Formats: sequence, structure tokens, C-alpha cells
Amino acid sequence: MNAEKIVFNNFDLSEDHLQIKQEIHRLAQERIKPRAIEIDENAEYPMDILHLLSEYGYIGANMPEEYGGLGLDLLSFCLIVEEISRVCASSSQVAVVQELGSLPIIIGGNDALKKRFLPDLATGQKIAAYALTEPDAGSDVKSLKTRAERDGDSYILNGQKMFISNGGVADVYSVFAQTAKGITAFVVEKDTPGFVVGKLEKKMGIKGSPTAQLYFDNCRIPIENRIGDEGDGWMIAMKTFDKSRPTVAAQALGIAQGAYDAALEYVQEREQFGKNISSFQAVQFMLADMATQIEAARGLVYKAASKVNELTATGKNPELTQASSMAKMFAADVAMKVTTDAVQLLGGYGFIQEYHVERMMRDAKITQIYEGTNQIQRVIIARTILGGK
Repeated sequence: MNAEKIVFNNFDLSEDHLQIKQEIHRLAQERIKPRAIEIDENAEYPMDILHLLSEYGYIGANMPEEYGGLGLDLLSFCLIVEEISRVCASSSQVAVVQELGSLPIIIGGNDALKKRFLPDLATGQKIAAYALTEPDAGSDVKSLKTRAERDGDSYILNGQKMFISNGGVADVYSVFAQTAKGITAFVVEKDTPGFVVGKLEKKMGIKGSPTAQLYFDNCRIPIENRIGDEGDGWMIAMKTFDKSRPTVAAQALGIAQGAYDAALEYVQEREQFGKNISSFQAVQFMLADMATQIEAARGLVYKAASKVNELTATGKNPELTQASSMAKMFAADVAMKVTTDAVQLLGGYGFIQEYHVERMMRDAKITQIYEGTNQIQRVIIARTILGGK
């Protein structure tokens, strides 16, 4: 990265980071924004957006160069996610979930496993998913019931997963299961006998990102598909969240910024009582609060992403965990608040799909829930403050 710094939105970005932000901003505004309403209405995974992001290298932006990625740092990836989310949260999920599903392999996989799967994931030739959540194990990850029993050079996998993003479209699933030595992660390929994708959920928002149930019935998984050693799954999952939560925070930040953009444009054009409504103090105060909250969220998001770039500890790092959880919690709450206020500022038009903000409000809600609810983030933050108590 170029050492020279320039200021952008009260946060120091290198020239390289700023160039990435400007390039993806232009692509998102010109090529992705026109598709946003249709993606939401059709509620289907946008393959054209996958191909677009693959064409420009964004789908594997932060994957290692030796496996076909661009090798960019997490701050770069968060900038990419932020700008896509600014116009279409469903489209940002294409990049976000690809990263999430690939991270366990990047973090815990041996070189052979990385060589088998990462090149196709880095180029978008294959789609990834992350399968951790179960009906009785959401926030309580250690209560997983899916089991993998060792059988010679294979494992027999049985169980159920739910709320799995990219379920049904993914080619490669990072699946977590209980084994004799604790939680263990595996790569499960879509054509594995006994693996079935269940119903697709009908959701409030991010409708272009499919969410499905998964079933495993005596699936034979070769030992070569195990990620790390038996019992490494818990640490791999937690280290994955430390790196993936800043991207969800960036997604929330982008949604908030997009809603603010729409509201600001509207209030400067709309007239009531013979005046532009932006001249009313009540409206000005709302805009001031929205802008301040967004800038505060941006600082936390960029800080968390930078922490990932700086900290390379072999174990779980409390400082990184705290920064990631703070960014995710705060940015998600800001997204919900700002999008709700944007709908209010647009009045009746805010309730209409054509004006985008109602979709952004629906999309914002999930950022408070997935990758660990905001209530769980507060528990994590408190424990890091109190030294694990």
C-alpha cells in the first residue's frame, strides 16, 4: 500500500484505498443500482452480479494471491462491501457470503485443501456458504447437534442446519459439526450423497440472497475435506467471526449511507407550505443526527477492519474481537435508525418501493441479527472489557 495518506470522511485512507472506494462506487452506481428493485422483487440470487464482481476481481478481493485472489486487506474489502450495500444489500451479500464461506478454509485449511477450493472461490467459478446455525444452536454455538463420526478415512455426517445464506446456490459449504474431540469444520460439496437443501425461507429483506435449511443424512465426507484438526472448529468459527463481522458492519454502514443519500436528495427538492422542507429545523435536526451516526459508524468499521490487518496473533485476540463486535453492533443499530428516519423524511413516498428507502429499511434489520445478534455483541464486548468474566 502507498504510505501517503489523504483524508476521506474523517478517516485516513491511503491513496490505494481511496482508489478502490472510488472505483467500486462508480461500478455500483452505474451497474448495480439499476438492478436493485428487480433483485428484491424477484427474490433470486443475482448471478449477473456475481459475474460482474468476478469480472472486476471483487469476489475474491481479500483472498490470497497464490490462490487466485487479489490479496487485498480487509479494509479494502469493507470499502467494496460498503459501496455495493449503498445501492443494493442483496448484491453485497454476493461478496459478503463468498468471503464468509471461504474464511474457514483460509484460516484453518491446509495447503492441499486451499489449492483444491480457493482458486474457484476466488474467481467466482464456485459459490461458497457457511453452515453453522441450527434450530437449537444460534447464539449458543456450542450446542450444535450435527455430528460427524469417524469411519476409516472418512466421516459420516448427520444433522440439520438452518438460516444458511447461499443455501441452494452454493457449490461449497463450510459445515461445523460435533466430533469425538469437539466441534470440527468440514468442506461439504453440493453433490455429496445424502446432502439435501431444504426449503428456502421467505424473508423481510435481502431477498436476493437465498436462505435455506440443509439436511445431512449419512453423508460420507473424506478426511481430506476436514478443515484443520478435530476440535479446531470452535476456534476457526470464532476467528472467522472476528474477520467477517467487520464486513457485516460495512454492509450496515453502506445501507445507512444509501438511505441518507436518498433522504438528503429528497428533502432538498420537496416543498411544503411554500418552502423547501430542508429549511425546517425538525428536518435539519434529523439530517444532522443521521450524518453524525453514519460518521461514527464509519470510524468503528474502518478501525475494526484495520485491526484485522494489524493483528496476526495465532490465537483469538480480545482486542480484535472487541473492535469487530463494536463495529457490527453500532453500525447495525445505526442502519436501522437511519433507514427508519429516511422513510419518515420521505413521508408517503418513503413507503413506496420506487424510492428505495423502504427496501433499505427492510434490508437493514438483518444486520442486527445475523453474524451474532446485537445482544450477543454486547455480551462479547462486556466480557472483553471485564477480562472474560
